[in-house]
Amino acid sequence: MDIEELLDNIYNAFNPQPLPAGDSKYVECREVRGDVEILQDLGRSIRRSRELTCQLYSGYRGTGKTTELLRLKADLEEQKCFVVYFAADEEDISVQDVQYADILLACTRHLLDKLKQANSQPIADWLRERLQDLKDILSTEINLNQLTIETQLNQFAKITAAIRAEPSQRQKIREKVEPHTETLLKALNAFIADAKHNLPDGKTQLVVIADNLDRIVPIFRDNGRSNHEEIFLDRHEQLKALDCHIVYTVPISMIYSRWATDLKDNYGISQVLPSVMVQYRDGSPYEAGIAKLKETIKRRVEPYTDLDLETQIFESPEVLEQLCRMSGGYMRDLIQLAQEAINRTDQLPISARAVQRAIAEVRDIYQRAVEENQWQTLAQVHKSKEIANDNLHRSLLFNRCLLEYRYLNQKGDKYIWYDVHPLIWELPKFKDALK
Repeated sequence: MDIEELLDNIYNAFNPQPLPAGDSKYVECREVRGDVEILQDLGRSIRRSRELTCQLYSGYRGTGKTTELLRLKADLEEQKCFVVYFAADEEDISVQDVQYADILLACTRHLLDKLKQANSQPIADWLRERLQDLKDILSTEINLNQLTIETQLNQFAKITAAIRAEPSQRQKIREKVEPHTETLLKALNAFIADAKHNLPDGKTQLVVIADNLDRIVPIFRDNGRSNHEEIFLDRHEQLKALDCHIVYTVPISMIYSRWATDLKDNYGISQVLPSVMVQYRDGSPYEAGIAKLKETIKRRVEPYTDLDLETQIFESPEVLEQLCRMSGGYMRDLIQLAQEAINRTDQLPISARAVQRAIAEVRDIYQRAVEENQWQTLAQVHKSKEIANDNLHRSLLFNRCLLEYRYLNQKGDKYIWYDVHPLIWELPKFKDALK
């Protein structure tokens, strides 16, 4: 393999996509993420509970939530669960504008798709009653007496596609569907009840995992409340009402709001996937966390070469460590920094200059993400390692300018602290705010 092909292979190994369950590139980071483990925190509750569960899962976008949820899916399937997983923003919702009805329609579509052996007559009846209202979106040439499951699935796909991609149609659909969400929920539960009696391959429980709802962009109403509150608080009874186990991802800014206790009361304890801790609160390096990030890079490189990571892939251990520390333990930035450094490399090893150029490119993105009134807030968090419970801090969490870290002491007590993303530290406006 020549050097150009090797660099191409390594570059593509850092494609920032979720890893499927069992992928050899996966690195277990439980001990450097405050003992967070999805198979225990969410999976065990589903397996042990005699009642249906509805749980929330959160973390920064790009922290690895989808990879963890795919691990959960595979583990539950081994425990005789039938799992319906879907990434809601791929085909069903527009994260820029979401309401509860959109999520219910998405759940309906995916349950119909994955449980085709179940009796879908209740949903067919609901759809038949809505055909006139939705005739502009749905096919008008439908035999009302022959609404097969394939036809139903096709119609719900049209509805969710229009909600996701057509702003002009979105509100019209909601106005027609919203008054009938309770009857749709009832019809869907009748469908689920039949499906649970006929689950394939000896499965005994049904689980729905709705991913990427954490990407819903916050929109604040005139009364100060947000669409996040409208969806996850005002409609919590409906979100929980599906007659199966459910896991919803939720925006991290919602977890750290004044509604935290309401979320706990409504859903139980929300689980959060934090960043990998790469430093202590005093700024000194946390070697265990850095080692996990190095292992993450090594796993992606080693299928293509047996060159030493610290001296032949990177020009020195210090260069590799700098890349890891500047990621802040945020997985997507680690992967993107590595890919950008490779893109600036003609010959191995990857030089300090290539890594620094990659850091500068990603740092520039973070600089643009910070608004003028936020620099002082960032400086205060950097000094105190704490955040206030307000929209300003939640916004900085949502856009990853602030990162969360967790660790356990020797007694098993959990500590949570926050810091500014390391890529921001060298920005002049941040340095000025620290003075």
